[in-house]
Amino acid sequence: MVSSLSLPNRAWFAMIAIALGLMISYPLSAQDSGTPASEDAPVVEAEAGEERAEEAAEAEGAEEEEAPVTAESVLGDVDTLWTCLAAFLVFFMQAGFALVEAGFTRAKNACNIIMKNLMDFSIGSISFWLVGFGLMFGATNGFCGTDLFFFDGDSDAALAINSNAGFNWAFLIFQTVFCATAATIVSGAMAERTKFSAYLVYSVLITVIVYPIFGSWCWGGLYKAEGMDAGWLEGRGFLDFAGSTVVHSIGGWCALAGAITIGPRIGKYTADGKVKPIAGHSIPLGALGVFILWLGWFGFNPGSTTAVGGGSFAYIAVTTNLAAAAGVVGAMITSWAMFGKPDTSFTLNGALAGLVSITAGCDCLSPLWAAVAGLIGGVLVVLSCVFFDKLKIDDPVGAVSVHGVCGAWGTLAVGLFMKETGLVNGGGLEQTITQVIGIAVGFVWAFGVSFVIFNLIKFTMGLRVTAEEEMQGLDIHEHGMYAYPAHLVTEGTSQAGHIAS
Repeated sequence: MVSSLSLPNRAWFAMIAIALGLMISYPLSAQDSGTPASEDAPVVEAEAGEERAEEAAEAEGAEEEEAPVTAESVLGDVDTLWTCLAAFLVFFMQAGFALVEAGFTRAKNACNIIMKNLMDFSIGSISFWLVGFGLMFGATNGFCGTDLFFFDGDSDAALAINSNAGFNWAFLIFQTVFCATAATIVSGAMAERTKFSAYLVYSVLITVIVYPIFGSWCWGGLYKAEGMDAGWLEGRGFLDFAGSTVVHSIGGWCALAGAITIGPRIGKYTADGKVKPIAGHSIPLGALGVFILWLGWFGFNPGSTTAVGGGSFAYIAVTTNLAAAAGVVGAMITSWAMFGKPDTSFTLNGALAGLVSITAGCDCLSPLWAAVAGLIGGVLVVLSCVFFDKLKIDDPVGAVSVHGVCGAWGTLAVGLFMKETGLVNGGGLEQTITQVIGIAVGFVWAFGVSFVIFNLIKFTMGLRVTAEEEMQGLDIHEHGMYAYPAHLVTEGTSQAGHIAS
């Protein structure tokens, strides 16, 4: 049987022409006979009129059932949109982290860096949705959340907290990208010598244990029904608006535990204890990554309002930018004074140090004090990198200094510099002491738990690649490929020869 769809085009045109002719000729013939077309089919016309009346009544009833559009509902949708857009900016920070880490390490490990950044976000997204979100924001038992696992923004439990299902989903994706940020910080500090399989295991554990449980102590009240308990640090008055400690220091202290457990790269320290710099293969890649991270931070800090009401996100964008710029200046001056020249890599890290330093207090520090906090962060990151090198703790990208140390400083800066109640503004020591308690708890929790996790991995499946694999590069051994043409990639510990001349 031949389908009608196989008819030639001319046949289709002829059929359409005949149908149009009939439609036109019928009312004309009725007019010529002196009888209106409508009178020839009174029953059909009456039935059509009844159907139209029924449809109109149904439409009117539907309009009555629909909730009226109010300013509050529109603002709720705008908040949802803003939170999603901010989450998308924070997601783009993953590209920034990947470029910074790849640029600051050797060419023979670039694929491995990209894979780790890709996988900690992918694994983190799934595990945080399954378990982490519930531990962080579920009804707390005093230690962590106990529900909202396999989170569903349309569920009765979620709607009881916020009746706008769209915002519930937006809040999930926003918190997911924050969790992924904490997880990816570890990658840089353990770069160039970590087994890929071991890193995957740790990525799961940081997103379902380390990050969300501490997060519940500080931010658990952000997503709670009225009358439900908030986190215990939050209840003490601990302030960390966008995560200098909750995200950055937690990731930084985990990175410190990993770097200590795995040990330094081959050739990093000489037999007599001197530091032998191992330069990254592409400062331009690292610089591009820093600019991407700077852009993403305008989602990270202003987006933490999760609302547009009052325009506070604009103020936060200003304090964020000033701190980053001041961090650049602080790191440049410090490196110039210490090494005789303004070091590019330290100056780039100064931008990140300034951004981390303002993340906790971006909503409550004045522009002046935001710049001061960023400036001090820029100085600290240089001093901290030198300090950890003296301890022979090898951190190829300075992740511990940028995120751990400057995250702690940024959290302390809230107690010192915040408007009205900060120590320098006559507010006394109370807030500063609370901030110190939060910083200490964060360090003990993240470093302690991570140290146990890394050592369990080390003595079971193994944490570090072999010396031969490390010398030849993780790209070819772990992934079977190079990021660049093979003849351009050198092996060994050559400082400048990461791409052969």
